[in-house]
Amino acid sequence: MLCIDPPSRFREEIKREGASPDKRGEYSAFHSASAMGDRTAKVTQWLSRLFGEQPVPHYELSARTADLLHQLADSSESRCRDVSLLTADLRLKAAEYSADGSYLQEVLLQGAGLSSSSLSSRAGDCLAALEGSAMALGTKDTSLASLVPAVNDLTAQLQRTERRNTELDQQLAVLRRKHTDALVLHKSLQEDLSKTKDLQEVEKVRAEIKLQNLDFIRAKSADLSFRIETMEDQLSSSGMEESLSHQAILDLSEKLSQLRQETVPLRKKLESYLDLTPNPSLAQVKIEEAKRELAAIDKELTMKVDVMDMALPEQRGRRLR
Repeated sequence: MLCIDPPSRFREEIKREGASPDKRGEYSAFHSASAMGDRTAKVTQWLSRLFGEQPVPHYELSARTADLLHQLADSSESRCRDVSLLTADLRLKAAEYSADGSYLQEVLLQGAGLSSSSLSSRAGDCLAALEGSAMALGTKDTSLASLVPAVNDLTAQLQRTERRNTELDQQLAVLRRKHTDALVLHKSLQEDLSKTKDLQEVEKVRAEIKLQNLDFIRAKSADLSFRIETMEDQLSSSGMEESLSHQAILDLSEKLSQLRQETVPLRKKLESYLDLTPNPSLAQVKIEEAKRELAAIDKELTMKVDVMDMALPEQRGRRLR
């Protein structure tokens, strides 16, 4: 009896050791290696039994190859012994079951006068169903002592399975809710992402416009700075006085406004003197002092206004030129 499939395994192992599969049916390597002794003879016998009438592939004989083939032979013989023992045990059990069946048939026939041929079709169906139940439950016989515990075990297993199915259904419901929430969140995130991309595009356009405006402002600022420097150089070369500059004129205008505001209380003071009972000599003195003070202020104001009037046309003419 061949208990393993050594040809394929043998070829794989021989290929690893440098076999030559093109040459087959030569045994000179085993017979020339007398130093291998019993191991070589055992391997040769095993290969002869293994391949039978087929030629054994040629392979290079070495210590490694001999050890490997010897291990394969031992494994094959051990497997064959195990299979033989298992086969003998199964045959013994089959003989015992057959003897038990014959005994039970004889008991039924002698005790109750029942035989397989005398049973009705319904009884045969019941016995077949009982036999099928015992086979399905895996009991050793069809007695209640065997069937009831098996049914109880099956019922308990069914209850455990139902509880497990209930738990799985609950877990599945939770997972479905989580999946639904995840889908809703995913959709919301996609919408937010789409809005963000749209806003990003809008902001990008705005940034480009601002950048263009910034470039224009920088260019304009550089142009104005150059023009201001050019005008300052022109004013410096034309001998313009500092007192005629725009800032100086603004300062004079502010001073003029302050002087006009200072004349207001003096005029009110003068008006209060005019309301008094006239004292010819004292009034005349006060009037003269007020007139002199007012004349001095008017003269100073007139001079500054004249200076401003003279400076503004000249500056405008220079700008026009």
